Amino acid sequence: MVHIGSQTNERLPHLHGTPASRGIAFGKIAFLKRNAKPEIKHKVDDVKAEIDRFEQARAKAITQLGNLYEASLEKLGEQNAVVFQIHQLMLDDPDYVSQIHEVITSEQMNAEYAVDTVAKRFSMMFESMDNDYMKGRAADVLDVSRRVVDILISASGEPKNSTLKNYGTSVILATDDLAPSETVQLDKFSVTGIVTSHGSTRSHTVIFARTMGIPAIISVGDALDESLEGKNAILDGGSGMLIIEPDEETIASYKERKKTEDALRARLEQFRGKETRTLSGRKIKLYANIGNADDIDIVKSSDAEGIGLFRSEYIYLSSDDFPTEETQFKIYKQVLESMENKQVIIRTLDIGADKTAPYFTLKPEDNPAMGMRAVRICITRPEIFKVQLRALYRASVFGKLAIMFPMITSVEEVKTCLSICEEVKAELKAQEIDFDPNIEIGIMIETPASALISDELAPYVDFFSIGTNDLTQFTLAVDRQNADLGRFLNPYHHAVIRLIEMTVKNAHNAGIWVGVCGELAADEGFTHELISMGIDEMSVAPSSVLMLRARISTLG
Repeated sequence: MVHIGSQTNERLPHLHGTPASRGIAFGKIAFLKRNAKPEIKHKVDDVKAEIDRFEQARAKAITQLGNLYEASLEKLGEQNAVVFQIHQLMLDDPDYVSQIHEVITSEQMNAEYAVDTVAKRFSMMFESMDNDYMKGRAADVLDVSRRVVDILISASGEPKNSTLKNYGTSVILATDDLAPSETVQLDKFSVTGIVTSHGSTRSHTVIFARTMGIPAIISVGDALDESLEGKNAILDGGSGMLIIEPDEETIASYKERKKTEDALRARLEQFRGKETRTLSGRKIKLYANIGNADDIDIVKSSDAEGIGLFRSEYIYLSSDDFPTEETQFKIYKQVLESMENKQVIIRTLDIGADKTAPYFTLKPEDNPAMGMRAVRICITRPEIFKVQLRALYRASVFGKLAIMFPMITSVEEVKTCLSICEEVKAELKAQEIDFDPNIEIGIMIETPASALISDELAPYVDFFSIGTNDLTQFTLAVDRQNADLGRFLNPYHHAVIRLIEMTVKNAHNAGIWVGVCGELAADEGFTHELISMGIDEMSVAPSSVLMLRARISTLG
């Protein structure tokens, strides 16, 4: 139902959802029209020919996803575009492919039916899992399978699963949910906003919308009814409100708000090129988070003072096999040279949990977020770790590098990592390969264990970086990938705050600096508390740099 409220913009018919991507959009509501599938189930006489037909469609789908990846790099950056490479890997999954072959062979059914049947089977399997990340794979397998079916159905071999390009200008796109491949193909000059009845704030669709600057609201529920088709609306991505048929007064009010937001963006430009300092003159290092060398231009345009978190695992996720030392060296070298001697903190691979690559051959786990991941893989498989460390140390002569180990829970883990570093340095020295012997070494504080023993950990490292996302979920025993638990995932919980305060105090007592690289770092409403605690560095998405610099300049 459409809700009726009593406040200025709530006196009009409106829908409420979950804020997903900030901004204000004006336009007519247009529901996504996916082409209806014809009856796709029928018997086949030539099973081998039908398997060949499926394989040809699968190959085309893989090629299309590769093209979509390339086309998405500029729009989304490597960190986000990599999802389409992951979709390619799903189409190469032996279990998925063999089950489709089996349906065609055993039931003598056509390829479209076989793909649809296996997709539903895999989707139900993922949906039944307790882990929210694995539940998210249900949408992925349906997305890639629909692509294969569309190719099979289409005489031209091109997917025609939706009419994304036929809406004209200034529309607010409404749908049950958007697949990543649909979102990235939106024309943001035509589609001014997105509203969905389902979805998660951590979905690829939401991440893509934010990256593309499209305001979005999700999880509106059944109130998002097709009877709203063609109605004028205002979408407020900040409050999660969709106002239906706004009157002139409301339109004028929101246009003024939009002007204010545009003026704010102009004001932020005044902070470009300036140091990040508080009113009292205390210098704060304001860095950016990135996932790949392709994001460097975005970082530089954001005016970040360095890179506080380079997620090296995306190098592994975008590879079909373990990336070689030379491959990694070239990437790290490029990043360091491009940053022109500004500090670059590279986190060693954080594979596992919601980021997996098949060639790691990790065993299935009921609770992967707390399983074999990150530094645990590095320690138990040092041959992988040493390849990355050799590449990092070799690249260190080309800029100001720092290395950071994730998911630390004990002093022993730190000692082991440092010992492997010493082995690598000894090998490089023996081979007369140059490296910087003064690289800063840090660890992420993202488990309650590491925060509680931060006084014991501090003497072994040069800095701490607090990963508030994982620290919050582990402290509160709440899976941050599970959208149903959102109200229980409170980053401001006293237990989380006390762990942060304890970490900062212990770091400073040991004479080392401490930063924050989780979502809390970009929370302007919490910036004052972080500065008051004594945080020395903050690493955020490039788009948040100027806003945060302006905010810090007003604090004591």
